[in-house]
Amino acid sequence: MIEISHSEKIKLHIGGKEQKEGWKILNKINAPNVDYHKDLNDLSEFPDECCSVIYGSHVFEHIDQRNIVNVLKQTKRMLTPFGVLMISVPNMDVLCKLFIDPELDYNDKFHVMRMLFGGQTDEYDYHYIGLNFDILSNYLKIAGFKNVFKVDKFNIFNDTSNFAPYKNQNISLNVIALNY
Repeated sequence: MIEISHSEKIKLHIGGKEQKEGWKILNKINAPNVDYHKDLNDLSEFPDECCSVIYGSHVFEHIDQRNIVNVLKQTKRMLTPFGVLMISVPNMDVLCKLFIDPELDYNDKFHVMRMLFGGQTDEYDYHYIGLNFDILSNYLKIAGFKNVFKVDKFNIFNDTSNFAPYKNQNISLNVIALNY
């Protein structure tokens, strides 16, 4: 079991690399600044209500469809009452429109395809699920979140949550789920 004092509530950055004051990092890949070298698919070592905020940018699409609800339930269990889950994932609605856009050339479409299916640069860089707001919010509601809404940007970390490489369209779906 991961030791977190009852009085301490952490802000957890899942899949992160960037060190930031007040945040702990969980990553499957052991790297500098990683506080918890763990797989997102099993968060059972974290105590209940240990996090005030959980943030994950472009990591939840790496969970297979069979396990996504379980992982979301685990994040909900880890959140304090009134805790916040912030998720950024590739937005299938935007990426599909970009992929069929006749104005994009081969290289642009190839890049969009990699955003859909993962860059596949290593054994972990594969996407197992495609999400838009309807699908993600439904999974979050099944996991027990009642208040789910979209936001344009998080502006917390220097990551893909604000990535807009084509036609000034953010390719990320940024969602907040409140634990109450």
